[in-house]
Amino acid sequence: MTRIPAPERRAALIEAALRVISRNGIAQATTRAIVAEAGMSLASFHYAFDSRDELIDELISAVIDHARHAVMPDDLVDGTLVEMLEAGIIRYFEHLKADPEHEQAMLELTQYALRSPERHPLARAQYAKYVELAEQSLVIAAERSGSEWQVPVARVARVLVAFTDGLTLTWLVDRDDEASLAVAHASAVALSRMAEPR
Repeated sequence: MTRIPAPERRAALIEAALRVISRNGIAQATTRAIVAEAGMSLASFHYAFDSRDELIDELISAVIDHARHAVMPDDLVDGTLVEMLEAGIIRYFEHLKADPEHEQAMLELTQYALRSPERHPLARAQYAKYVELAEQSLVIAAERSGSEWQVPVARVARVLVAFTDGLTLTWLVDRDDEASLAVAHASAVALSRMAEPR
């Protein structure tokens, strides 16, 4: 039997956990269910992770990192601030549409963390990463469009996260692409009003 290197084993278990959570919810994402989904033994899990919570922590980081690459690709196109903001939100929306189960799993993980006092810091860390990603994209959009934020960019980032949260949940419920694109445009316009040309 071929021995799987530890980093590959961890990545495979993270992907398996995401599939189980997406399909069945976090309550059903037991260690046994995760290893069965990954086609591994229980011993393989404990070789890679100390606990299920450690895996979930890493799962959140991995999914957010994947979203970062979708929202901020290397080939950004310059434009007005509204155009750049709207393009970024639409990139996020396309990322959501390509794999909605991932985002459903992330919503499930947030609720899981909020219901458990000892896991509440996990939800805080998850949203801190969302805000950090939003802030990075806002800084780039302002620089490339020749704009300057008139309020602290961290505050603008929280507004952007709130907009994308709303877009995510409503699209997951109604799958109305046209309405979601209208939300993306309205969000970009609203955000742009917090900046002025340099």
